[in-house]
Amino acid sequence: MKGIYLLPGIFILLLPLSGFAAKDLKKDVVQTSKGELEITFIGHGSLIFTFGLKTIHVDPATMAGDYSGLPKADMIFITHEHGDHFDQKALEQITTPRTSVVATPIVARQIKNSIVMKNGDALILEGFEVEAVPAYNLVNFRSDGTPYHPKGTGNGYVITFGDKRVYVAGDTENIPEMKQLKNIDIAFLPMNLPYTMTPEMVADAARAFKPKILYPYHYGDTDISKLVDLLKNEKIEVRIRDMK
Repeated sequence: MKGIYLLPGIFILLLPLSGFAAKDLKKDVVQTSKGELEITFIGHGSLIFTFGLKTIHVDPATMAGDYSGLPKADMIFITHEHGDHFDQKALEQITTPRTSVVATPIVARQIKNSIVMKNGDALILEGFEVEAVPAYNLVNFRSDGTPYHPKGTGNGYVITFGDKRVYVAGDTENIPEMKQLKNIDIAFLPMNLPYTMTPEMVADAARAFKPKILYPYHYGDTDISKLVDLLKNEKIEVRIRDMK
């Protein structure tokens, strides 16, 4: 990609081959005490946080986009082992020898030199405070009686950027551990049945831990307007982005 930017003519010729990577990805910018936090919305459960000189990917997956033209990662966070969150092809396209990959125990067994975080763990990684929050189902189960996301296997992550605490929940329901979170500035909560939450469950969780900004994500065909209506009287800014 560096060659493309150095030679504008070649860049134009390569646009048809770049597909998703070449399109204008939507971004939000949030001010923190240590500068701007840029949030890039890839789609589904895939996000990029850019802060200072660091690029942080969350759940990179090729089903959400073409990662061949996206920025290389300083850090990658993987919430659990399902293919729409843990994708080896996407990882190969954004990983360098200096990339730190944070993963659950199940995922870490498949990624050499990854950093294992279990539910409840906390660490400081490259200057960032990181907490691993449980992510699991309480009521949604497969036909054989097993939960789509068993307790103890998946993480959500709280990452601190300056004075802003950002919570990416992963695949989960409105579990007690989520409701007990404190001082969350930005939250990404999943909202698609039968795997995660209904709008009512998301609203219930949001009322409990009160994020200042709420992004529903990983929402599939869910009617997002229901969530907006449920939280219209709360002091929570619901931001809708293309995160099906």
